[in-house]
Amino acid sequence: MTTQNKQTLSHLDWLESEAIHILREVAGQCSNPVLLFSGGKDSLCLLRLAEKAFRPGRFPFPLMHIDTGHNYKEVIDFRDQRAQELGERLIVRSVEDSMKRGTVVLKSVDESRNKHQSVTLIEAIEEFGFDCCIGGARRDEEKARAKERIMSFRDEFGQWDPKNQRPELWNLYNARTHKGENIRAFPISNWTEMDVWQYIERENLGLPSIYFAHKRQIVRRSGGMMPVTDITPAKPGELIEEILVRFRTVGDITCTAPVESDADTVGKIVLETATTTITERGATRLDDQTSDASMEQRKKEGYF
Repeated sequence: MTTQNKQTLSHLDWLESEAIHILREVAGQCSNPVLLFSGGKDSLCLLRLAEKAFRPGRFPFPLMHIDTGHNYKEVIDFRDQRAQELGERLIVRSVEDSMKRGTVVLKSVDESRNKHQSVTLIEAIEEFGFDCCIGGARRDEEKARAKERIMSFRDEFGQWDPKNQRPELWNLYNARTHKGENIRAFPISNWTEMDVWQYIERENLGLPSIYFAHKRQIVRRSGGMMPVTDITPAKPGELIEEILVRFRTVGDITCTAPVESDADTVGKIVLETATTTITERGATRLDDQTSDASMEQRKKEGYF
């Protein structure tokens, strides 16, 4: 093959190829995996990668969402729509169900349910006997996530020990487990927020509307913006503003903050992402900023 005829792969091609390889390793090594799908941008990329890895056949795993009951309606509606379009099985398990069972007890009525998803997740893993959960976490999101392996081992209690991880030399992945143990697989671990948005643009992926600039009522609280909703009403004395915002990440309403933005297309979001100096979670995840439990501690307890 001459140099002129040789195809040059872009960095997105390389990242896509690695992620597809990881998904196929999960399918080959694990007997009962599941793909965690929230309707957010990272898990939407995982769905496209799974399509490229396994179509025209069906995915060798179902989709699952651990719902706090306080998620944005736009995202939940999009989650259901996308799963239906793909014709794949979607399992939903709710923190509210764990609360009814008494396995999750809130300290107060207005406590964020976000960190309690780990309990519901572990219960769902036990219910269905899943031996691997495929997630859309990325190393650039948070320093605890940067410690993870691609195939991140969890013991029979669902716990993660960052000091006792399996080596992954030469991209050789070990997903073997004993009964009751679990692997968390992260195919896009080496991607950045910019990579995700560029991939969404290249693949022309649909997204929940709240990722794009829109007018929303907010109050400024804890160094960020809190959307005014039935779940997060304004407190006495707080000034309610209606401004143009978008969400860089989506999750539980009580801890997911928007950012001021007029980016109403993916192309504009790519440009905005290229110039920002604030990390994705640093700007938008109030639980990371105010929680009494660090991300690393929550992950040790079974968090995504």
